[in-house]
Amino acid sequence: MAKITSVSNQKGGVGKTTTCVNLSSYLALMGKRTLMVDIDPQGNATTGVGIDKTNLKKSTYHLLMKDYASFDELILPTAVENLYIIPSSIDLAGTEIELVNLPQRDRMLAGELKKLSDRFDYILIDCPPSLGLLTINALAASDSVLIPIQAEFYALEGLSQLMNTIRLVIKHLNPKLTLEGVVLTMYDSRSLISRQISDEIKRFFDARMYEVKIPRNVRLSEAPSHGVPINMHDPRCAGAFAYEELAREFLSR
Repeated sequence: MAKITSVSNQKGGVGKTTTCVNLSSYLALMGKRTLMVDIDPQGNATTGVGIDKTNLKKSTYHLLMKDYASFDELILPTAVENLYIIPSSIDLAGTEIELVNLPQRDRMLAGELKKLSDRFDYILIDCPPSLGLLTINALAASDSVLIPIQAEFYALEGLSQLMNTIRLVIKHLNPKLTLEGVVLTMYDSRSLISRQISDEIKRFFDARMYEVKIPRNVRLSEAPSHGVPINMHDPRCAGAFAYEELAREFLSR
């Protein structure tokens, strides 16, 4: 049975997709058969592993709409051994409107991913930067949620809204959902505000905050433009070491 984890934060620019792509990549490198599900209409996780969104025949849109003959149409391999993806496409942009009038509209993804559970060890879902119906579907389908938080003051704003949404999903849709943890991204140990934000998050989340902090790193920001995870772009940079350590800590939990 696969463990399903949503990588979610309704605030954009916090390193959510970077975390999903690189955590998935290192889990795969550690021998875990891993699937990424990109339900963000922007499709950054899809391009982050080198897949051209413009030439896709099937995507997560078709997964949600149950418009596919077999999972072989949906699941694509990546350049990383053991890492697969169900990509996003522009079709996903109007999905929330299409889902509104459907029965079980908030559990469409859960039903489909359940069918895939025996094929993978881990399934990571890259959520949109919003708390709409796509994110609700992801949380309803997941065993846990991982929250990347940028080490800047504004990143704390809206965190209570996200936590409230998670509580509502647990209460009404998915009682098994747990908080996997919070990972600090774009961290600069030389910056006073980074250290202050880290201390604040540690006080709030305590043991649920990951020990490893993802540094602000140029090589990490370059990797998506090459369509590869950081382990294929520069495996010796600080960002690569941090995500490898994050994967080890993720497995140890």
